Amino acid sequence: MSANAPLPLTLRTRLARFFAPFSLLFAPQMSSAARERRDMLVLLLAVTFVVVPHFEHLIWWATAVLVLLLIWRAFLTLTQRPTPSRLLMMPLLMAAGAAVYLQYRTVVGQQAGVTFLLLLMALKLLEMRARRDIFVVIFLSFFILLTQFLNGQEIHVAVMALMAVAALFFVLISVNLDDTDLPAGRKFKMVGLTLLKAIPLTAVLFVLFPRISGPLWGTPGDTTTGNTGLSNSMAPGSISRLLESGEIAFRVRFEGAPPSNDKLYWRGPVFGTFTGRAWGPLLQRQQDPPPISIKGDARSIVSYSVTLEPNNRDWLFALEAPVALPVLGDFSVRITPEMRIITSDLVRQRVRYDMRSYTSYRFNVEANESERRNWLDLPPTYNPRSLQLAEEIRSRSGNDADRVRATLDHLRRGGYAYTLSPPRLGRNSIDEFLFDTRQGYCEHYSSAFVFLMRALDVPARVVTGYQGGELNPVDGFITVRQSDAHAWSEVWLQGRGWVRVDPTAIVAPARIDQGASELARQSGITLPGGASSFTWLRSLRFNWEAVQNSWNQWVLSYSQDRQRDLLGLLGLTPNWESLALMLAVIVAIVLAAMAGISLRSRTERDPLGEAFRLLRDRLDRAGVTTAEHLGPRELYARSKRMLVPDDAKHARKLLSRIERMRYSRGSQDVVRADVRALRRAIREFRPRVGAA
Repeated sequence: MSANAPLPLTLRTRLARFFAPFSLLFAPQMSSAARERRDMLVLLLAVTFVVVPHFEHLIWWATAVLVLLLIWRAFLTLTQRPTPSRLLMMPLLMAAGAAVYLQYRTVVGQQAGVTFLLLLMALKLLEMRARRDIFVVIFLSFFILLTQFLNGQEIHVAVMALMAVAALFFVLISVNLDDTDLPAGRKFKMVGLTLLKAIPLTAVLFVLFPRISGPLWGTPGDTTTGNTGLSNSMAPGSISRLLESGEIAFRVRFEGAPPSNDKLYWRGPVFGTFTGRAWGPLLQRQQDPPPISIKGDARSIVSYSVTLEPNNRDWLFALEAPVALPVLGDFSVRITPEMRIITSDLVRQRVRYDMRSYTSYRFNVEANESERRNWLDLPPTYNPRSLQLAEEIRSRSGNDADRVRATLDHLRRGGYAYTLSPPRLGRNSIDEFLFDTRQGYCEHYSSAFVFLMRALDVPARVVTGYQGGELNPVDGFITVRQSDAHAWSEVWLQGRGWVRVDPTAIVAPARIDQGASELARQSGITLPGGASSFTWLRSLRFNWEAVQNSWNQWVLSYSQDRQRDLLGLLGLTPNWESLALMLAVIVAIVLAAMAGISLRSRTERDPLGEAFRLLRDRLDRAGVTTAEHLGPRELYARSKRMLVPDDAKHARKLLSRIERMRYSRGSQDVVRADVRALRRAIREFRPRVGAA
């Protein structure tokens, strides 16, 4: 190797060079221009934390405009170019207002108002010229932070909000330093201490501030938004479209081992009216229905809790068949003659309820003839080939149970296939499915089966809901997604009542045994939130969903009922008066404690001076006479006379380091790590007295 060849760079040197621009960015700035540039970049970072959670709900063009404006502002800051003139800003402002109005036909309300505020903040960033403009953007950012929770309160939204608050406080501290700047570490420490002081008060307010029923925010017209999952009707393709959704419908936790997958039928809407293409709720009854009768096997009872996500519907989900109705503080609950659990209001926020269900039962065995006739109607002039098939089945079967078995046997032997992407059907959808395409999803099989049963004079109806679910081994919850949506059938049989019949299980038993997501994976289709072939991806998803679920259970599901239960555990009367008194007392105590901590007298620490005192103590214990007024050189002279030569030399090195760090020209470059290293060396120093 040549003598003039450059030495290879070590890893430490490479890392130092890579992070050098960042260290310059966060180091104390001497010039006001450098400080303003650094503060602007941190403010842009804070604004990014503010706006990113909104991207999921913003219209696409608003997201694109926000990104372009932020990049434009960052480019102007880094290149130190002037901001646009006011003559350009005014047309941009008018264009933003006009675009929002054309999109939403208003500039107020939830979506339009938030979009307009975000665009205004981005435009304000672009025209910032004075210090007061920074405060305007910061205060506007704090307000927009609140609007993040209009669309969701998930843990990632809370984390982004916390990061935005920390960055905004960092900028506030920086712009309020008039004379000298501080290192970034010192500012972050001040931000961290401020947030730590806020934690006790935040916790008290969260636990004791009166909880309200329903969402905190609401605007006219919001009642029709947020409808997710199943609907009040079923047509070919309506449920198969949900297969592409990995959105969580609800989570369930069983007491003990959960039932097998073939018993996990989560009952939802029940349909009895067929228009020829779509199924809907039973429109009218010939007379009032008889009281609901459920006779279950006590040995089959399972207990579980359900955490239902908001869906803007009025139904709850439970396993067939419920032992009793759940108790919800904010809703009254009833059960319909079709065994649907209905609430008194729409589910606009996450709700938790406890359930007990029979997995082996008989339902409405004593239904009279008038009630059974309600479930026999078919529209005329539709599906003639299916009606002819029903006559053929009738001719070779006896009672109703034989007709059910014969119809299922036809589906088993008729060359039918279960597909996750069924073909489109026309006017006679049942005929086209049974005789032409022979491919379908669960709604095709349940619809065709119920049609044939009614044509055979067997009372039948379509039941929709969810089937199965995915067990999360991390927290033990079963996650039921929209992709688990399912449709099955019920028929009424003499002596047995309403009996669940799932024709999909005849054609595709893997759908029931393994679930929709696993069946899709085997078919080469990747579902959002579904099963993955990679073990580490599944493990990562399970852990993240467990964290989300814990956030939902302990934070977002903290309701009026749980607040009242807490007061009861503390021995207080669970009413508003006790809650208000307890809140006032504890807030006063917390504020007094925080004031005492903040106002206590503080002494300015001198780490280097403390290290010097520690060395004087070591020398004093070794017999060297020391005093507060003695400097490093005088202490060395005394140490040389009293200590053994090696320890005297060691003392000289330590004292010389202190002298250089305190009095040399490079003393301003001393960092905390240098002082810590000096303290370690002093602690290891054990001076010994020399011979007399």
